[in-house]
Amino acid sequence: MAQVFGEFTEDFSNRSEFLVLGFSPSSLPIQIRWKTNGLSADFLGDYVRNFFPGDTTADINKQTEVRHAVGFIANELLENAMKYSDESASQPVNLEVHLFRDRLIFLSKNSVRPKSIDQFQAYLQEIISGDVSEMYINQIEKSVAEEDHSQGSGLGFLTMMMDYDASLGWKFEEAHNNADVTMVTTMVQLPL
Repeated sequence: MAQVFGEFTEDFSNRSEFLVLGFSPSSLPIQIRWKTNGLSADFLGDYVRNFFPGDTTADINKQTEVRHAVGFIANELLENAMKYSDESASQPVNLEVHLFRDRLIFLSKNSVRPKSIDQFQAYLQEIISGDVSEMYINQIEKSVAEEDHSQGSGLGFLTMMMDYDASLGWKFEEAHNNADVTMVTTMVQLPL
């Protein structure tokens, strides 16, 4: 049975355009994967920017703003999906961007290590019910004070919410081809 956290929709009836990218998280070492994540995120930013035509200063500013937001969000989603995928599950990582008149919706889908599901869901519950501004400042302070950043700073989702006014949601469900594997879909809704 699926579990949903935050703001998650499955209604894509009014989208005008979409793009789906698929990755194999175990095909390259993670250090090389970071570079390809950045290239993929930049590609998505350039792709989406083309749907905001115009030559005026306001148009160009909007294009730049959209490209930067898309690149940042896509990169964060890809890094999280790759870093926290359950490699033993042999499931691909998908990243999608859907264009609507009033918003962009990003979806990343990856397997999750069984041992980390409870901790991840507790963190999501904290984000949903907590004071995001306070969590953001606390996490920045914690990140600066820590010497070991191997576990990640925890700032990605909070930055999306604080800097881009994004709404986030997550859906946990079993993989279609393997009931023993849990998949998580992360949704980021970015207002335009």
